[in-house]
Amino acid sequence: MSQKPYISIVIPVYNEELNIRPLFERLYPVMQGTGKPFEIIFTDDGSRDRSMEILKGLANAHQEVKVVEFNGNFGQHMAILAAFEKSTGEIVVTLDADLQNPPEEIPKLVAEVEKGHDVVGSVRQSRQDTLFRRLASRIVNISTNKMTGMRMSDYGCMLRAYHRNIVDNINRCQETTTFIPALAQTFASNPSEVLVAHAERAEGESKYSLYKLIRLNFDLMTGFSVVPLQLFALMGIVTSCFSVLFALFLLVRRFVVGAEVEGVFTLFAILFFLIGIVIFGIGLVGEYVGRVYQEVRRRPRYVIRRVHGFGE
Repeated sequence: MSQKPYISIVIPVYNEELNIRPLFERLYPVMQGTGKPFEIIFTDDGSRDRSMEILKGLANAHQEVKVVEFNGNFGQHMAILAAFEKSTGEIVVTLDADLQNPPEEIPKLVAEVEKGHDVVGSVRQSRQDTLFRRLASRIVNISTNKMTGMRMSDYGCMLRAYHRNIVDNINRCQETTTFIPALAQTFASNPSEVLVAHAERAEGESKYSLYKLIRLNFDLMTGFSVVPLQLFALMGIVTSCFSVLFALFLLVRRFVVGAEVEGVFTLFAILFFLIGIVIFGIGLVGEYVGRVYQEVRRRPRYVIRRVHGFGE
């Protein structure tokens, strides 16, 4: 009988037929080089290309490879959560399938966990992304740290390592919308970060459009903090104070200067600004209400069609 895995590698896959084999050809020797028993768990997130066919071939050829096949597309984080529940390793490492994070960096993260850290994040060096993505990522990292009180340098890098205790705690959560690095950070007692290399996507296109990136980051802020609601309440108080002061100013001005028609356009501009704030606030409250609605429905977070390579 094979040994129980010491390291579990978790890889979500969505339409990555061109990257799977190159990734595996680099990842497998790295894991063999650790000298520790390991497993590689791929989760196919409803791919429409030949990804599933390639993954089944790898599972048939290598006993360390296991595949979770989703019934549809449920998203990257749900794919990781499904693999977490199937993993058995003492150390669990998440890795994207696009080869932007080299698998050769995995031993560095494993070594950091073995030093006593329960969550090890990674910070991408010399990012091979567009200037817009780098700037947007920096803004998100700073604003999210301020709002959530967490301390992560790079929220967007999924090359991360978790101790078994952290993964078990994550598995106990049943949130329908979550962000795994931030969720793990809430359970961590001794987190750490390491610098890792970064490369351009080998093949294919990023699965995260601009809208999905904005959506993901908005979920991150509203899912782990009520600060946006508090900021909006504070903004409402400040705006109300300024409105009262401005009304007093207009009243005094009317007695001193007299009525003037030109002031109507100024009032319209202020009115539109205040209406914009109100609409934004309604949307923000609606976001939190929507999250509550999603949770109380208790629908399955994902549906597994079948698994491969797990034995009985």
